[in-house]
Amino acid sequence: MSFQAYLDAIETKTGKTPRELVDLAKAKGFDDPNVKAGVILEWLKVDFGLGRGYGMALVHVIKKGPEIDRKHVGTTGVHRDESEMLWLDGLATKPE
Repeated sequence: MSFQAYLDAIETKTGKTPRELVDLAKAKGFDDPNVKAGVILEWLKVDFGLGRGYGMALVHVIKKGPEIDRKHVGTTGVHRDESEMLWLDGLATKPE
């Protein structure tokens, strides 16, 4: 599953866009480099019912921003994506 597919599914599961969740995480200080992924994963599980795979996609965006490694773009690998920039503003506004 691509990073973008995880983010799109997160919106469907939670009713919140990835950007809304990233903003909530930042308000909690989870973008601090000292905050471990496990803390963020626990928050996402308890507050939003998200499992590890979905959570790790968000951890990436919270910690590193919406850009992904170019090696995943246009490949057939597990985390393949069409663009190196992930769309965070929701399915309703996602460009075709």
